[in-house]
Amino acid sequence: MKRTILEYMGIVLGCFITSVAFVYFINPYKLVPGGVFGTSIVLHNLFPAFQVGTFGYMISIPLLILSYFFLGKHIGARTLVASLVTPFLMNVVSQFAYPDAASLQALDPSKIAGGHMNFSHDLILTCIIGPILVGIGEGLIMKCKATSGGSDIVAMLIHKYLRVKFSQALMAVDAFVVCFGLAVIGFGLGTENTPENSWLLSGYSLICIFLMSRTLSIVLSGTKNHKLMFIITDHDKWAVRDFIIDELDRTATVLMGHGLYSQEEKATLMMVVEMREVEELTTAIAKFDPNVFIIVTDAYDAFGLRWNELPEKNSLHLS
Repeated sequence: MKRTILEYMGIVLGCFITSVAFVYFINPYKLVPGGVFGTSIVLHNLFPAFQVGTFGYMISIPLLILSYFFLGKHIGARTLVASLVTPFLMNVVSQFAYPDAASLQALDPSKIAGGHMNFSHDLILTCIIGPILVGIGEGLIMKCKATSGGSDIVAMLIHKYLRVKFSQALMAVDAFVVCFGLAVIGFGLGTENTPENSWLLSGYSLICIFLMSRTLSIVLSGTKNHKLMFIITDHDKWAVRDFIIDELDRTATVLMGHGLYSQEEKATLMMVVEMREVEELTTAIAKFDPNVFIIVTDAYDAFGLRWNELPEKNSLHLS
């Protein structure tokens, strides 16, 4: 019970961080970082009487209903909390950020915190701070076993019914939102008094999307740099044993096989190392066998003896 309460507190904290990031660093500058709230920002520019968080409700709730009926997804309580609390907190934080209703409706950055947090002439700074905070907030939500739904649901629907890869569908959804923002905010479709060179905001929006995804990945999986190495050699496999065990303080699994062309017996050493060890190991093995064939690929994580503890159920978030 205590752990469940802490997880719900973590979800609310993640929602709050995300809301603060949007209210202070993204919404006022008309940046469109994809997803539900990117769409909400564009819609607010078309219908400024409604707050961004309100549009978040208008989009999130129908998407959750679609997910339930068309994807057969059980909507957990944590996801409901995350999907409903974030727009609510965004509206609440917005009320405190702006001194009056007119500046709130206009999302005037010069009025935020008495003008002390106006980044209108330093957009690159708000493009860094905002997405990093959003990534931290959403990462905290996901670490507490919740999701914010949003564009993921649309991508899953496209994946299911149009047979498009999920990653491509998600990219297409975010691209559509950015283009929607370019049309409305950049070129003034349906709005008045479009600022000069406002189409450049789409470029800043792409920076936001990249930084949000990278920050989210770091929050969920850390700055992991594990590498999986396959060392294929017809040399004496034990010749490198002492180096791997004594010098690198690592071990490996020996897989025996035969070359398809030569039909000669070959040994494949499979091992997980840190990225900084790859060059040292590759150089050392090349001295034993100049004809060695080495494959290096990313390893999401490594669990077990001398690595990380085995994870608990539902605690992994691949990204």
